[in-house]
Amino acid sequence: MFTKEYQIKDEHLDFQGVVDGLYYPFYMEWCRHAFMKECAKLDLEEEFKKGHIHTLLEYSIKFKKSLKKGDLINVTCSTQKSDKKNRINFFQQILVDNIVYAEAIFTATCIINGRPTVPDEVLKTINQ
Repeated sequence: MFTKEYQIKDEHLDFQGVVDGLYYPFYMEWCRHAFMKECAKLDLEEEFKKGHIHTLLEYSIKFKKSLKKGDLINVTCSTQKSDKKNRINFFQQILVDNIVYAEAIFTATCIINGRPTVPDEVLKTINQ
C-alpha cells in the first residue's frame, strides 16, 4: 500500500490541542496527489494544462482517534473499483504507530472533453 509520512503542523491544532477535523482531508489529499504522481505517473498540474480535470465527487470519513501536536502520521492510499465505471474510489487511512486514527473513501473522476472517465493509468493502480 502506498504510504507517505507527515508531521502534524502546529497551525492545524484547535483550541483543545488536537487537529481540527477539517485538516484530516488535507493530509489525505497530499498523499493522494503523491500517489497519482508516483504510482499512476500522472502529474495533476500537467493533466490540468492538457484539459484533463481530475475532480472529487464525494467522500466519507470516519474519525477514530484525535491527532495531537507532535504526532508523526502515516497516510495511506489505494484505489478500488467504483460501482460506476467512470469513477474510482481512493481508500485512505491516517495511522499513528500503526493505529488507525481516521479512514476515508474519496470518489473521483476525470473530465476529458466534457465526459467523465477514469484514465487507464489510474485503473492500473487497482490492487497494487
